Amino acid sequence: MTAKDARAAVPEDLADLPFAALLRPHAGPLAVEGDYDTVHLDRLDVAAGTRAAGSRFLESAITDCVLDGTDLRGARFNDTWASGTRFTGCALASSQWLDTALVGCSLAGVEAYDAVLRRVTFVRCKLDSVNLRSAALHDVVFEDCVLRDVDLDGARLDGVTFPGSRIEQARFGRATLKKADLRGALTIDLADGYESLRGAVITPAQLLDLAPALAQTLGLTVAEPALTSHSDRSTKR
Repeated sequence: MTAKDARAAVPEDLADLPFAALLRPHAGPLAVEGDYDTVHLDRLDVAAGTRAAGSRFLESAITDCVLDGTDLRGARFNDTWASGTRFTGCALASSQWLDTALVGCSLAGVEAYDAVLRRVTFVRCKLDSVNLRSAALHDVVFEDCVLRDVDLDGARLDGVTFPGSRIEQARFGRATLKKADLRGALTIDLADGYESLRGAVITPAQLLDLAPALAQTLGLTVAEPALTSHSDRSTKR
């Protein structure tokens, strides 16, 4: 399934999930290496500093939860759907995400370096100061999202799209782009890494917007042609 197909398949409501009838309410705190198979985490306010590293979420739903400083390093999210949930200061380093969707979620101060995201869709999400350094993103869709101060240094973006999204002060240094489609992005504003846009697809209008930054990156000096005076022209004749 391509990134475009993935967006079309994202349910907006819990009842629309293909596994909705199988979901069981989750009771109790999250645990290290916990198994959360077909569970529904709803309106949980997870205590700051909760350790749940190595947890596995399979065909589960996370709705209107608050995960504040939760340790989810190495966690796996397979066929998971999250809506209206806040991930604040969470540790998600080396986590793995597959066929997962986040709708109307916010991620702030999240450490997700070395994470692997494959066929993941973000819809109307806000990502603020999210560390995705050296992460691998395959067929990931950011639709109608805001990516502010997102660090993608050394990350690999393969088949990633940004329809209706704003990229603000993102860091793309040493990133590798392959079939990354930026044509739908409303804003492309990088803090660094313009040279890493090699391999991306953009529109002619976006090229004009990016031209000053690209020229600066390449060390080009853009200046008007030198004017030749009338007397100089007469002397030459």
